[in-house]
Amino acid sequence: MTAHSDFSATDAALGYLYQVRLALLSSLKRLAKDEVFAVYLETLDDVVFEQDGSALELLQLKHHRERSANLTDASTDLWKSFRIWMEGRANGTIPKDARLYLVTTSSVGGNSSASYLMFENRNEDEALRQLQITASTSTNQTNAPAYSLFRNLLPGDQAKLVSSITILPNAPSISDVSEALRIEARLVVRRNHLDSFLTRLEGWWYRRAIGQMIAPAMPPILSNEIESAINDLREQFKSDALPVDQDILETEVDSAAYEDRMFVRQVKLAGIGNRRILAAIRDYYRAFEQRSRWVREDLLLIGELDSYEKLLREEWELQFDRVADEVGDDVAEDAKRAAAHEIYAWVEKSCYPIRPQVQHPSMTRGSFHILSDRLKVGWHPEFMNRLQQVLEPQGIS
Repeated sequence: MTAHSDFSATDAALGYLYQVRLALLSSLKRLAKDEVFAVYLETLDDVVFEQDGSALELLQLKHHRERSANLTDASTDLWKSFRIWMEGRANGTIPKDARLYLVTTSSVGGNSSASYLMFENRNEDEALRQLQITASTSTNQTNAPAYSLFRNLLPGDQAKLVSSITILPNAPSISDVSEALRIEARLVVRRNHLDSFLTRLEGWWYRRAIGQMIAPAMPPILSNEIESAINDLREQFKSDALPVDQDILETEVDSAAYEDRMFVRQVKLAGIGNRRILAAIRDYYRAFEQRSRWVREDLLLIGELDSYEKLLREEWELQFDRVADEVGDDVAEDAKRAAAHEIYAWVEKSCYPIRPQVQHPSMTRGSFHILSDRLKVGWHPEFMNRLQQVLEPQGIS
């Protein structure tokens, strides 16, 4: 019983993921044809496409983990979709002129009603005849409500319903969608960046789709919105840019986990207030996580990060030495704290992008904190001497 529930939950989850991913794939295909449209998820149907001046296109999506299933005349997938469409047309939620699509990973049985409702070899009269026979003779109890609804339609309404339906079998499975998405996006970015680009595009799409599904009153996803997201991402993968990911920027950081880190000790040694210490922790996290992601995804050139840190250290040295020269050696602690404040304020205002278009300030500030954590830079004029007690147990000098 538990195993059955687990499979049911897995299938349901895969169904929703499939719905969202296939909606993105369909959207990219439409964009490639310069169509202007709006996408709705989980409203009138699984996925709905709307174009100005055109009939709505409603998609019922059926995902099966096994390819062996066939769409026969008494298929549950077929008649469940029919029932949804008939009920929607009856209560007015589905317009009578809407185009209805059943998109399934299953194949279609030879000479079945579904086989006559595809784009090729379409024969609506034969499909209608077989559906009428099935609705009158089939003993499938799961389909009984749909059979009843179909039989109760006037012959002319049955024919209009059938003429509005198109069956799209052998659709890519949820795993195959990945390759299909790669094909659609292959000309957007360089081949070696394609997976990274798609990961971010799907991340944006999932956030937008989930927002629409949990708040049906939210405006639909517009084609120009999708195109704008693609263009924004494409800019981030040019040679003078790198992606700065929203999920990293939006993460709530647990500051307690960083209390004993060297970069936090450095900020405290400079006499910086608590709110700015929290900002330092946030910037460190953002830069560390983003840089790690760039490395994992091979988005950086060989030696690029080392060259960037060398630049930051050189800029810091100029500032640190200038302030140290002005302060001198024999000054009170207040003057040294003031000097540390000046150097740290310079860090907070600094913007040295690793590439010209990586302009988010957290990347610069956080990278300085990464160097500070390794004691390559510091803020207090005597930071190395003051931290000696921390360094010695670690064997650092």
